[in-house]
Amino acid sequence: MRRLILPVFLCGLLAFSTSCSERPTTVKKAPLPGGNKDPLRLRLAVIPKGTTHVFWKSVERGAKKAGEDLDIDIVWKGPITENDAAGQIQVVQQFTADGVSGIVLAPLDHQALVNPVKAAREKNIHVVIFDSALDGEAGKDFATFVATNNRQAGKLGGQHLAELLGGKGNVVLLRYLAGSASTDEREKGFLDAIAQNKEMKVLVDNKYAGATGEEAKTQALNLLDQIKEAQGVFCPNESSTFGMLIALRQSNLIGKVKLVGFDASPPLIEALRNGEIAALVVQDPTGMGYKAVQALADSIRGVKLEPIMDTGAVLVTKQNIETEQVKKLLE
Repeated sequence: MRRLILPVFLCGLLAFSTSCSERPTTVKKAPLPGGNKDPLRLRLAVIPKGTTHVFWKSVERGAKKAGEDLDIDIVWKGPITENDAAGQIQVVQQFTADGVSGIVLAPLDHQALVNPVKAAREKNIHVVIFDSALDGEAGKDFATFVATNNRQAGKLGGQHLAELLGGKGNVVLLRYLAGSASTDEREKGFLDAIAQNKEMKVLVDNKYAGATGEEAKTQALNLLDQIKEAQGVFCPNESSTFGMLIALRQSNLIGKVKLVGFDASPPLIEALRNGEIAALVVQDPTGMGYKAVQALADSIRGVKLEPIMDTGAVLVTKQNIETEQVKKLLE
C-alpha cells in the first residue's frame, strides 16, 4: 500500500501544480478613492437633472463615450423630471452609500444638494458639478464646475432678439424653474441685454414655465394677453421653448411674435428651419458630458483642475444652421 500512496500523491500534486499554472495571474492594486469594490477600475456615477429631455440624452452619450475612451465604468441615473429635487438627493445618497469612485452631478437646486455632496466628500468620494451651479467653492467643496457660461449664453439670446426688433418694442421672458441655477443665470443674461436698449420694455419676467413642455404651454397660454402686446419672447431651456412654440402656434402668433429659445431637439430644429423660431442658443451637451467625466477621472488621479470649465454655446439661426460648426453641435 505504501508503494501506491507515494505515486498517487505525486500525481495529485503534479495535477494541482499544472492546474494552478494555467490560471491568469492578477496583481491586486490598492483600492481607489470612493471604496470601489473592483480596485482595478473606476466606477463613476453620472446624475443628471432629468432623463427625458433630448439635452440629457446627449449628455449621457458624451459621458458614456468618455467611459469607453478612458476604460472606466459609467452608471447613469437621475430623476425622470426636472422638478424632483428630493428624488435626486436620494440618488446621490444611494451612490454615496454604494461607495462609487466619484460622482458627476447636475444639481436640480443650488442649495438643496449642498449637504448630500458634502456627505459624499466626507466619504472621500470625488464630485464634479456640471451644467448647473451648486453653492460652494470649486476646488474645495467639489473638484470643478463644468458648464456653459450661462449668463453669457442668455445675453446672446437677448442681444439677438434686440437686434431682430431694431432695439425697440416689448418682450416677454418665460422663466423655467425657481432654484435652477443654470436657467437663473440665462434669464439674468437675457435681462442684462434687453436693459441695454432704452426703447425696449419687459412686459413679464416673473412667471415660471414648469418642468415639462405641457406645463410651459399652459403657462404661455395664461400669458397670452401680454404676449399679444409683445414683439418678442425668450425661453431659457428646451421644454419652456417647446411649450411656448406650441402656444404661439395655437394662438396664431407665429410670425407676429419672434421666439428666441434655448437648447436643441428635433422639433425645435425643425421649427427653426421653418422660420417659426427666430433663433436658438445651443450648448454642447455631448461635450459637456464627456468633459465632466474626464475631469472627474483626472481629479481622482490627482490632476490639478481649473475651478471652472466653460463648454461654450452658439447662437443658431436659419442662416448658420448648415455651417460645419453648427451641424457638428447638432449631431
